[in-house]
Amino acid sequence: MRITVFGANGPTGRLLTGQALAAGHHLTAVTRQPDSFPLHHDRLEVVGADVLDPAAVDAAVADRDAVLSTLGVPAGKEPISTYSRGVANIVAAMERHGVRRLAVVSSSGVDPHPYSDGGFLFNRVLLPYVTRVAGKTLYDDMRRMETLIRATDLEWTIVRPSGLYHLPSATDYTVVEGHADGRFTARADLAASLLALVDDDRYRRTTIGVITTVDNPTLLQWIRGEALARN
Repeated sequence: MRITVFGANGPTGRLLTGQALAAGHHLTAVTRQPDSFPLHHDRLEVVGADVLDPAAVDAAVADRDAVLSTLGVPAGKEPISTYSRGVANIVAAMERHGVRRLAVVSSSGVDPHPYSDGGFLFNRVLLPYVTRVAGKTLYDDMRRMETLIRATDLEWTIVRPSGLYHLPSATDYTVVEGHADGRFTARADLAASLLALVDDDRYRRTTIGVITTVDNPTLLQWIRGEALARN
């Protein structure tokens, strides 16, 4: 298939691009910094473009079969609009060109729930702080993005991972509709789940949770190594 990946130069986007090329697809990797993109392949086109530029997004979406978004911006106190404005441009381009399949990374923090294995520190201290204070503007914009997507007639899937961390390869990850009761998601599993959606009809027009159930970090390991990492 001909697939466009937005946010391709982030950790998840690079993994997704590599997995899609290994599966035989033709990839358009969209990044604001094309010179730093590490992958090269005869089925890969690296496009230097900003998702906030409607004309650039339009060109990257035309004549594609599917669009995958791994957009990620760091949390901060200032208002964030990259998710909602960027996806608005993506949706508009898809509608103009008749591209139907869209899968977008959001976050479990958009609709936080206590986790059965979370314990007091995670559920009552860290989770509220991350979702209501440190990441408030980020999750507010992700909610706007999700609302915008649900209002379209595209064949969309919203993918909500939990706390992201690194594993060298994908595992037998778990996918559920709605909230997934797990605190962590390996980026390799998130990338694999996105790629699987391209030709999977089960989760169209659905929000799903993706979690990794093996080789999870401890809470301390995650805070030290991953809590501030970008998607």
